[in-house]
Amino acid sequence: MLDLILCVDDDPITLMLCKMVIAKSAFAKEIVTAQNGEEAINYFDELKLNNLGADITKYPALIFLDLNMPVMGGWEFLDHFSQVSYAPLFPKTKVLVLSSTIDPKDIEKSKTYPMVIDFLSKPITKEMLNDLRSMF
Repeated sequence: MLDLILCVDDDPITLMLCKMVIAKSAFAKEIVTAQNGEEAINYFDELKLNNLGADITKYPALIFLDLNMPVMGGWEFLDHFSQVSYAPLFPKTKVLVLSSTIDPKDIEKSKTYPMVIDFLSKPITKEMLNDLRSMF
């Protein structure tokens, strides 16, 4: 069981479903949500601020990330999160793209980000989580 997961999606129903499936599957102890990439970056900024000069011990082991969102989409989030100011602080955080897109170019592009471990189609299912357990 993971300690903490971050779900990033602009659809409230998808976020609710994500939380419900993760909780019922006992996949994570805590689930944090963000409605777009900017909210997710702000979450990580808060973690950095609250741990100035200290190791950040409580951060998401996994991010479920949608690609198409207003304000800041998934690609923008990944670009920002890959920067030097984030990647070294959260080296164990992995990203799973969870999207409704079926464009093969998106799947290929996701492979260019080292923190992305997989690209799956919505919605999240208990079976998906069971398959992920072996990675953590």
